[in-house]
This record gives sequence, structure tokens and C-alpha cells, in this order.
Amino acid sequence: MANTAPPRIFSSTRRLAARQRMLALQSRPDAPRYLAEDYAEDVLDRISFLRHAPRRALVIGDVSGMLSASLEQQEVEVVRAEPAQGFDEERPYAESGFDLIASLGTIDTLNDLPGALIHLRNALAPGGLMIASYPGAGSLPMLRAAMLAADGERPAPRLHPMVDVRAGGQLLQRAGIADPVVDSRLIRVSLPSLDRLVADLRAQGLSNVLADPGPPLGKAALRRASAAFAQAGEDGRTVEQIEILTLSGWKR
Repeated sequence: MANTAPPRIFSSTRRLAARQRMLALQSRPDAPRYLAEDYAEDVLDRISFLRHAPRRALVIGDVSGMLSASLEQQEVEVVRAEPAQGFDEERPYAESGFDLIASLGTIDTLNDLPGALIHLRNALAPGGLMIASYPGAGSLPMLRAAMLAADGERPAPRLHPMVDVRAGGQLLQRAGIADPVVDSRLIRVSLPSLDRLVADLRAQGLSNVLADPGPPLGKAALRRASAAFAQAGEDGRTVEQIEILTLSGWKR
């Protein structure tokens, strides 16, 4: 019998640890929150544009609490879920009948992404809207180049594979989402060093959670990576970008 289990690309243990560390770092007043704030603002803009007025919403991975708070101010009943606190996106949800489900920066590191989207659809009420945002394939070109410079002729897995717009559309169709829409936007951040970029990524849950993360960088490799990152910028700062991919659609 053929094995139908999805390939194990990501480590669930490393993923859980990364999100738990992210929640701890986010408790600091100076924590970077530009991704969480962008996710929340985008969902609010979309439901306003679509004139979708949910009565009951499931919000997954709302690190800043901004989206949940804004929906509650609109008298929406909000159920909050966080993978670091035991919410399993690769299993059917305990509750359903939601008019809105917003997944913020979590499903891209699941081994069974198609299955996760099916669970999202199944948890919607008829006429419900799903919005799922996460970093896409155009993300972190400066970091990728720095890691290649560090590893030289024997590159190791440092950054996990990411979904592009075309694959996102195919995923929505496979999950049976009606009127699927896929779009992307870029967030650009000016940073003084590679160390600061890595700290920002850890604080926002974007560290390496691959099942095979490769060997750690040695001191010489880290120096090469830092130098490559600095040389890609000017005036002591390098601009990195994160592509946010958003998948949305309805349950009919």
C-alpha cells in the first residue's frame, strides 16, 4: 500500500519551541511587531472592503492581539487559537460554524499544508470567509545570499521552502475554497546588521524549523555571512524584504 502521509519537511518539536520563544520575546516592550501588525491590519482592511460582518471568528496566531481586539470592539465573538499553546492545525478543529477564520503567519511551516486548508474550510459556516497570510517565496533574499556566502561550495539547508502565488492558488483549489484569491505584498525593513535581522526573525517566529536544519555555522562562516549582508547595503544599513502571501476565499 502506498504511503499517503505528507513528507516530513518541518519538525513539529522545533516549530513549537520557536513559537514559544517568539511569545516570550514578544512580551518585551521593544519587540519587533511589524509582521503581526501587518497581518492584522490587512485582515481588517479586507473584511471592510468586502463588507463582511462576521458574528463569530476564529483567529489563529494573533501574536499582537490587535486583530482579536479590533474584532471584539465590533461585537464579534472571537475564539483565539495559538499553535504554541496546543492548537493543532493539522487536525480537524473542535469547533466550527465560524463566519471568519484568520490565520496569521502559521500554516507555512506545516507538513500538511493542503490538509490544514481543508480543516480551515470545514470549520467555516456557509458563507464564511477564510484569510490566511504567511511569508511567501519572495522573502529574505539578503539572508539567503548571506547564507550562501557563509557556506561556500557546500550550502546547507538554512531557510525553509516557501509557497509562491501560483502554488497558493493551486492549494486553495485543492482545498475546495470558493472564489479563491491569492495576492502578495512586500514589507521592507532597513537593518544595521545580520545579527539584528536574525533577532527580528526569532522574535517573530521565523527561525529555522526544518526537520534537517543543517550544521550550525562556525565563527568563520558567521563572519562571511555578516560581511556579505553588510556589503549588500549602504551607509551601514541593508534593506531586507519579506513577501507576505495571502490566501482567501469562501465556503459556499
